[in-house]
Amino acid sequence: MKNKTDNITIFDVAKEAQVSKSTVSLVLTQSDKVSDKSKEKVLQAIDKLGYVYNRDAAALRSRRSNLVALVINDLTNPYSAQLAVGLENHIHALGMLPMLVNTAESVDRQTQVVKTLKEYNVAAFIMCPAPGTTQQWVDELINSGFPVIHIMREVPFCAAPTILPDNKKGSHLATTHILQQGIEDIAFIGGTDDISDYHERLAGFKSALQYFKISDDKPCLNAVTNRQGGRDAFNSLYTQYPDTKAIICFNDVIAYGVIEAIREQGLIPGKDIKVVGFDDLADSCLMSPSLSSVTINANEIGKRACHVLQELLSHGTPAVRTLIDVHLKVRDSSQ
Repeated sequence: MKNKTDNITIFDVAKEAQVSKSTVSLVLTQSDKVSDKSKEKVLQAIDKLGYVYNRDAAALRSRRSNLVALVINDLTNPYSAQLAVGLENHIHALGMLPMLVNTAESVDRQTQVVKTLKEYNVAAFIMCPAPGTTQQWVDELINSGFPVIHIMREVPFCAAPTILPDNKKGSHLATTHILQQGIEDIAFIGGTDDISDYHERLAGFKSALQYFKISDDKPCLNAVTNRQGGRDAFNSLYTQYPDTKAIICFNDVIAYGVIEAIREQGLIPGKDIKVVGFDDLADSCLMSPSLSSVTINANEIGKRACHVLQELLSHGTPAVRTLIDVHLKVRDSSQ
């Protein structure tokens, strides 16, 4: 045994434990891909030899830390927060450490945050891109050596693999549910032109109208994706189209604002005007009336994102675009 622990290497630990160097590395990075028996042998060898693992030096050698940057567009949105928690759990299970940041839907803030995180040699970026994110910016980040995975939104034609809910299917199901009740005075509220999920959900709304051979010139109002956006958009809609009988909302938070505004007009949500949301937040079943909504499995998105992360870090070739299935949960607001 060497007298100076500073001279002990990972190869010495592997030889003492009678395992491979890669097995020692897995134990040092706290991976769950090593058996308890092998882990115990490695830990005993480390104690015996006095080996000290220098994480900073290892990160510099590999030009990669065990940090995964979670760049989330809006943590004030309950669904984004739910998604972030699921991602954190799956990343921890990989033996890596998530670093969560919020860009507040600002592309400038996103640019600054990513620039700073690059200095930490993060292993990868998992991000929901802010409005205005360009293909060139994403591809330059990837070409500089950082794996990038997009969730919930995509940047057209960029090189980043993307995990998305089936937005078009979701709004198609929601709209079909209303049209099957014989209601044609219908509108779509919420979202903005500079985010991809808006266009996908709007496309599902219009595809359902086309399927039922109904003109697709129904009212479609943009709105910021928060509660006040829903209130403002409904008031504008009701002023122009007072005969509206049903509203498909871009997300649940907008639907909450719509329901409040319907009541302020002296109408009964779910009876006078039916409302359907998208995301199926935990509070949606507790609303009065309980909100019908398209359910997205946030845990599945996190799971798939981490599967893609593993492929990228092992130099694999993950799917370019992965769709997560959705389904409609019908409740009192649209029955």
